[in-house]
Amino acid sequence: MKHPMSAPPRSPIPTTADQIRPGDPYELSEGRVVECLPTGRRGGRGNLVGGEVLDTDPAVEAAGVDVGVSPRPEMLRAPDISVGDIPDEPGWATAAPPLAVEYADMGQDEAELQRKIDELLAAGTRFLWVVRLHGARRVEVYEAPPAPRRRAPARAAGLASPARRPPRPSRVAYPGEELVAPGVLQNPVPVEALYDRKAAHEATLRNLLQRKGYAGLDAVKEEGLIEGRRQERVAALRAWVRDVCELLGIALSPERAAALDAMEEAELGALRDHLKRDRRWP
Repeated sequence: MKHPMSAPPRSPIPTTADQIRPGDPYELSEGRVVECLPTGRRGGRGNLVGGEVLDTDPAVEAAGVDVGVSPRPEMLRAPDISVGDIPDEPGWATAAPPLAVEYADMGQDEAELQRKIDELLAAGTRFLWVVRLHGARRVEVYEAPPAPRRRAPARAAGLASPARRPPRPSRVAYPGEELVAPGVLQNPVPVEALYDRKAAHEATLRNLLQRKGYAGLDAVKEEGLIEGRRQERVAALRAWVRDVCELLGIALSPERAAALDAMEEAELGALRDHLKRDRRWP
């Protein structure tokens, strides 16, 4: 969450995205410079943990924080979190992210936020979540309208853009509810995971485990139990082989002992059967 404040263009000519450098505290709305101030403490924490949750989702290839999006020269917007095709390259993104997240706290310029939402949805963003940190914690969910209605904001030289109805959220989600972004995210996101560190860590752990092929933490625990039982069987087989060798007077040379220690369950089972049958080392 950056607090945008309107600022006059730095020249009589409408500013374009190529005149702004990475790191400059500005966005562009139809060539109008929008100054973006530093993020507050709550917003900074939310950006970090929320970005972590979204970046680790198994379906996500890339995500970024404050990535400049400039699909046309007079527009440059930087969502707090962008999820989509973000190459590891310099320069502005030329396509709007399928999923964008904005954090809004005290002092938020609501009119500017609504313009930003409108422009990103018109540029191709499918889902935009506004995380409200002030007052009752909640997330406003904005979705792109059907394709025929999507258009870039109209602009003509010397003429004001026609008034448009501000975008309205399709739903408002509260703590205890989940957010979904079909085609972008694999997993639903608990509302709390976008601002609460503990909830974010739990969601991130789930995502990372799924990336490694586990359904969740319970699956890891179950695999650990299965592996523990297997190791117990292997240890019991080795002990049995040593005991039988001692009873049969079979000397375990260092080489045989090393081979015995390296055997897995199937090999130990075969050795056990051989000793039972032939009463000698193979």
